[in-house]
Amino acid sequence: MARYKDASCKLCRREGEKLFLKGERCYTNKCSISRRAYAPGQHGQGRKKLSEYGLQLREKQKTKRFYGILEKQFRRYFDMAASKKGVTGENLLQLLEIRLDNVVYRLGLATSRPEARQLVTHGHFTVNGKNVNIPSFLLNEGDVIAVKEKSRNSEKMKDIRGVTESKVVTEWLDINADTLEGKVVRLPSREDVDINVKEHLIVELYSK
Repeated sequence: MARYKDASCKLCRREGEKLFLKGERCYTNKCSISRRAYAPGQHGQGRKKLSEYGLQLREKQKTKRFYGILEKQFRRYFDMAASKKGVTGENLLQLLEIRLDNVVYRLGLATSRPEARQLVTHGHFTVNGKNVNIPSFLLNEGDVIAVKEKSRNSEKMKDIRGVTESKVVTEWLDINADTLEGKVVRLPSREDVDINVKEHLIVELYSK
């Protein structure tokens, strides 16, 4: 399974905003964006005016990094979105949102998307009662996501339970903090996606 292994904070600095890749650290003064709000590298503090292509590329890169997806898989999602009815950009964001790892994060069962991906890969969750350890598994309306019985008493899940109880879950999901079970109430709309991205620029980039 391909994944990014370099320093996560470099990605936030490159995009010039928080991508919330390191959980609670992103909300403290230890966050790299708070201390060094410029791109990494020798020329990171230089101002560069981006071309139209450059703007489109940055939106694509930023969206990939938000969800922890590499290029080949991201392109597959775009092709899936383009083949569906509706607005391609909105379809793309919906597909990214209903990934199992993202839903685990949205439910508050992980402090970051990378952590959610790891927990899913390690087999801590079931979907509709069946074991699922594929972070890219796409969920549907009505699906129930639950922490496995044997995982609920682990130290990790005890820590997460406290976060879950205080987390405001998005309207398209529902969570029972006592049983650590979540449900996809409905598929997300564009208004439910709170990341700062201009998806039409991604569509323009791939449509060239």
